Amino acid sequence: MSLSDFRSSDVTTRRSGGPLFSSVLVANRGEIARRVFRTLRRLGIRSVAVYTDADADAPHAREADHAVRVASYLDVDAVIAAAVSSGADAVHPGYGFLSENAAFARACAAAGVVFVGPGVEALEVMGDKIRAKEHVAAHEVPTVPGFSAVGLDDDEIAAAAARAGYPLLVKPSAGGGGKGMTIATAPADLADALATARRVARAAFGDDTLLLERLLERPRHIEVQVLADAHGTTLSLGERECTLQRRHQKVIEEAPSPVVDAATRALLGEAAVAAARSVGYLGAGTVEFLVAGDRLDEPFFIEMNTRLQVEHPVTEMVTGIDLVEQQLRVAAGLPLEVGEIRLDGHAVEARVYAETPARGYLPATGTVSLWHPGSARVDGARVDGAVETGTVVSALYDPMIAKVITHGPDRETALARLDAALADTVVLGVDTNIADLRALLADPAVRAGDLDTGLLDRRGIPDAPEPPRAALAAVADRAVADAGTPADDSVWGRVGAWRAGGATAARTVFLEDDAVRVHAVAPRAVEDAVVAGGPVEYWVHADGGAHRLRVVSRRDAAARSRAAAHREPGAVDPDLLAPLPGTVVAVHVADGDTVEAGARLVTIEAMKMEHTVTAPHVGTVRLRTSAGAQVARDAVVATLLPEVGEPRDRSDDPAPTRTTSEIRATSDADAGGAAEDARIAEPTPSDHPEPHDSADTPASAPTPSPEETLS
Repeated sequence: MSLSDFRSSDVTTRRSGGPLFSSVLVANRGEIARRVFRTLRRLGIRSVAVYTDADADAPHAREADHAVRVASYLDVDAVIAAAVSSGADAVHPGYGFLSENAAFARACAAAGVVFVGPGVEALEVMGDKIRAKEHVAAHEVPTVPGFSAVGLDDDEIAAAAARAGYPLLVKPSAGGGGKGMTIATAPADLADALATARRVARAAFGDDTLLLERLLERPRHIEVQVLADAHGTTLSLGERECTLQRRHQKVIEEAPSPVVDAATRALLGEAAVAAARSVGYLGAGTVEFLVAGDRLDEPFFIEMNTRLQVEHPVTEMVTGIDLVEQQLRVAAGLPLEVGEIRLDGHAVEARVYAETPARGYLPATGTVSLWHPGSARVDGARVDGAVETGTVVSALYDPMIAKVITHGPDRETALARLDAALADTVVLGVDTNIADLRALLADPAVRAGDLDTGLLDRRGIPDAPEPPRAALAAVADRAVADAGTPADDSVWGRVGAWRAGGATAARTVFLEDDAVRVHAVAPRAVEDAVVAGGPVEYWVHADGGAHRLRVVSRRDAAARSRAAAHREPGAVDPDLLAPLPGTVVAVHVADGDTVEAGARLVTIEAMKMEHTVTAPHVGTVRLRTSAGAQVARDAVVATLLPEVGEPRDRSDDPAPTRTTSEIRATSDADAGGAAEDARIAEPTPSDHPEPHDSADTPASAPTPSPEETLS
């Protein structure tokens, strides 16, 4: 199903006969900007993009009919000026950025530009979790037990927490998307959880007010899509299951929920409509609920997202309704025109992130050397992408680069089609979670619909996937070809490998994968394999997955083998590394301190997440960075010297590692108690980390010459 398949209304004319909107500015970037453009294009409405210097060559900036540079997507004055100067009648905010900013909605009205979203009251009430919870509770919408920390000191919070009962979810009242949310499982965890939540809330929202709520056991995250107009109509379009999330970041969503029956659907819909009507809601919005796994008939309101959601395509796929089109109708003062609401089949969405699962799902950066969306050969598939071949994925914005959505007559078919579409999606040049998504879809619990919000975290951190033989052979074949055609077209390059007497040598190519495994490979051509890069580092897509491989010499391969054989069990590198580019927001120890295993040393913030580097063993710390410093991926942030002469029992030591990192989510995406998906923090241009770090190349692998790589 594509956007052209949606039920279409005569949205391009007002009832008075005049044009709806002649021009709409989309105050966003990436896949959501491009998705809104598609509806505008279908309706014959001129599209206007905004872009920052970092996005000057981004697909959304090139795709719009007109584009205007702004200093920041969060700069209200600049976005309003762009709308006015470009002649836009309306502004569609997408999600994240300014989409739930009441001041921005007021500024649009003051400038005579229509804000495609709800009114200011809805933005203000639902934008404050504490106020929203109190407000909907007064309208008989059930809420999660908890309390506001407004006006309470830490001792008073501790006393209230004891009365409420543990475990507790600690979250900022302002903002959303899981940013700053922490968990206190017991009184001993509370002080740390409060400090982290406040620090992130101050930095992200300028407001460190906190809300504490009871953490439900084995909860499911279920949300309801609502539409409302100014003519008295407020509708529920059914629910979405958003339970599969990691660190409050949604990963896979589906509609309808596999466990919601007709009676529960009606209950959820009534509660969602009541919440929307309580603030005079207009447009598209989402009301989010938590339900305990064993009490699906008791949904608890957690928040309302006053905009379009990242996962809105699954609702579009099962209802046939273009939600952006309906947003435009409502913004123009027209009534909704959706016909009979019916749920047809099943739809599932997977979020493709630029991240490295084997490194704790840390965001990844780089240049996309090849992009191919996996929808053309799969029935019922749709891809909303933010990237193209050549796109630079930096550390500046949210790491989601695409959404793959499939529809089928039933859940089993939709899941199978999603796996096929992911297998056919080619992203080379940047690490992604595609292999991990496919593994998740194969999980028996996922296939059975036996879900809870902790499922993904319990699965742990996966190993780097081992490249299949087809991937290895294809890269080896390409490496041989690259080594045999030097730039000067010399006779030596054209002849290739040879021996005295004319006999051609059998060739073996040594390839190192991301787990530092070295493979001795005989090159051969592989049908359907796609290879990019070279002559040293290659990316390959084969057998439904992407892999990065580095050509090493026979000498280096032998050296690695010897080093592994002689490495002392439990050996730990004394240098502790930054897991990704970012800003050092906290240094927890002083230079020269003696610390215990597990002690927090340095916290780095990047891409809306905090990453705390911890001590892998007892030792003395030598700091190599300071608070406020910008660090590159794999930069040394501290050196931990073991205690001299201290006897150590190595029998239970972990496998050799470069660093130990604790990860706290502060990212934007809907969560059990979170707001949404891509609220984006922008560093100033001077704070931008470089998109490519030389440290991405393993220090243990010196760059060989082409002659060294083949034998």
